[in-house]
Amino acid sequence: MLLAIDIGNTNIVLGVYNSTEWQHHWRIQTLHDRMPDEYAALFGQLLSEVGLSFDHFEHTIISSVVPQLTRGFYDMVASRSNAKPLILSIKLDLGIQVQTDNPSRVGSDLIADAVAAYDRFGSTCIVVDFGTATTFTSVIEPGIMVGTAIAAGLNVTINALVSRTAQLPHIEIAAPPSAIGKNTIHSMQAGLVLGYVSMVEGLIDRIRREIGPAKVIATGGLSPVIGPLTTYFDEIDPWLTLDGLRLIAARNLSAE
Repeated sequence: MLLAIDIGNTNIVLGVYNSTEWQHHWRIQTLHDRMPDEYAALFGQLLSEVGLSFDHFEHTIISSVVPQLTRGFYDMVASRSNAKPLILSIKLDLGIQVQTDNPSRVGSDLIADAVAAYDRFGSTCIVVDFGTATTFTSVIEPGIMVGTAIAAGLNVTINALVSRTAQLPHIEIAAPPSAIGKNTIHSMQAGLVLGYVSMVEGLIDRIRREIGPAKVIATGGLSPVIGPLTTYFDEIDPWLTLDGLRLIAARNLSAE
């Protein structure tokens, strides 16, 4: 059994995989000042609710874009499970090539996204990951991650606007009845939500003009909300990053 952990700036995602399928997923808030033992207690509670504990896992893998949490998570999991965690890095056997200017600086979550998407489609593809940032990762045949575009995430954009204005409220991330708002809420949803979808579609079009025809998959916490507002996505999978971690773990842990 595999425990996969993806540490992001806003959320930490956990997944439990047996030999055939993902059995459980959790998405919790990232608190940068929370101590490893506090995370251990929280994880232990989540696992116990489904009849599991750390010692049920033969393998663990961690992806982290929060350096100050990486070592603490490694030590926390290593001291409680049956195996030392595998930390995702460019040095592992990924099954794809990363051909950017500085591969060691590429976020491990983006690598996991690229691995999972190319494994799923087997052809040129784009991953749009709706997280703290919204990222557009391009993978071309025969499995080469060529780069990424990074935009501010929708929640970041909304929070920035609301914090800098006196009368604009926080809004639900949903499509308004019209692109021409007739009240403050609908006006903000038209500009922020529909405008954001248009940005996503426009950037996908630009990327396709550079890499050619490409399948597109949406992932990340907001993918179930944004995905249905456009026809550009071939698939929507909020847990795609975890699947990339599973594939990388299988390639590297089986070689041990």
